[in-house]
Amino acid sequence: MYWNTRYETMAREELGQLQLERLQVTVERAYYNVPHYRRAMQQAGVEPGDIRSLEDLKKLPFTTKQDLRDNYPYGMFAVPLSEIVRIHSSSGTTGKPTVVGYTRQDINTWSELMARSLVCGGATKDDVIHNAYGYGLFTGGLGVHYGAERLGASVIPISGGNTKRQVMIMKDYGSTVLTCTPSYALFLAEVIREMGLTPGDLRLKCGIFGAEPWSDNMRKEIEKKLGISAIDIYGLSEVIGPGVSIECEQKNGLHIWEDHFLPEIIDPDTGEPLPYGTPGELVFTSLTKEALPVIRYRTRDISMLSVEPCSCGRTHVRMRRVSGRTDDMLIIRGVNVFPSQVESVLLEIGETEPHYMLIVDREGTLDTLEVWVEVSEQMFSDQVRQLEAKENRIRAEIESTLGLTVKVKLVEPKTIERSEGKAKRVIDRRPKN
Repeated sequence: MYWNTRYETMAREELGQLQLERLQVTVERAYYNVPHYRRAMQQAGVEPGDIRSLEDLKKLPFTTKQDLRDNYPYGMFAVPLSEIVRIHSSSGTTGKPTVVGYTRQDINTWSELMARSLVCGGATKDDVIHNAYGYGLFTGGLGVHYGAERLGASVIPISGGNTKRQVMIMKDYGSTVLTCTPSYALFLAEVIREMGLTPGDLRLKCGIFGAEPWSDNMRKEIEKKLGISAIDIYGLSEVIGPGVSIECEQKNGLHIWEDHFLPEIIDPDTGEPLPYGTPGELVFTSLTKEALPVIRYRTRDISMLSVEPCSCGRTHVRMRRVSGRTDDMLIIRGVNVFPSQVESVLLEIGETEPHYMLIVDREGTLDTLEVWVEVSEQMFSDQVRQLEAKENRIRAEIESTLGLTVKVKLVEPKTIERSEGKAKRVIDRRPKN
């Protein structure tokens, strides 16, 4: 049942001792090998010897994405470039990309964690894994690929794009596990239907989806349209890539691999640690990474931690699925809005397609929110009166959920651009101050 029984079911007390030992090694590695961390710790008045318990973690300074950009490209590496065997980076759409490096041992660790994650999500060595995450500098594709190979499964390195060919290959090659973004899974389901196929024509049994926030209602939509079990996986390149945490088949929170990552939840405004069961910003400290140790890395992801026992037997803390990010959270007339809230409402109502766009604008001094919702072919042929009624109902439900006045615009089928990677959900037209 487990990929690594010893660590995944370790008693909490024993796990805590292991974390402390690994934390002390990590802090020492960062202090003596990364000038940024040495300066940051000195400014915070802390040295490696001050870390005597896990409680001392809060003495350490935070790390942000900006710190990685400021030390672009290799300034955060704790080993010489001659020991780096792989380099990945973010897209850099908001400035310099963040660059991450891996030693050979880091790749081994990542592969083991991804194999562990795939098993946790329901995969076995007998599966054919259709890997539609992007390959290249993005960590998703190669992360899943190496994990699948470590597991001993058959992996199809299809990457993204050419969706009709993807469907053909899934059908002809007998793919049993699909890995991609949840928005691309819905697009695949749409193309499968357009090609005159049904989920029964494929052998898919489960999908492992991540790289963007998605709601439980979106999970239900994917499961219904593809006839599979949909599992949420979480990771980020700065911490290691995919495989930081994943749901088990209980689907009651994502197990964080705590023998490699020390999680915290903090108040995003004050930086103060918050107790289990309280939502806030997710922060990670790596415990085993050699090339790029990260200390108290602020993910900007909103989640919550729980240590309640899971019936699967794994003892590692679980995180609630990410509900949004502090930096893609929209503030509209003083109201915090996450795209996932709108998505959940639309999928709860049903009847429309699961494709939407939030258009934020400013009229005079007032921010406005317009939600574009794509209707199905069947709905599009309805009478105008029926469409107006649907539009009014969607608007009322969204306004009730957000506590905010919104406009709703029903748009024709295929109007909203499909995504083969992370879905773009927001167009913010407000002038930048």
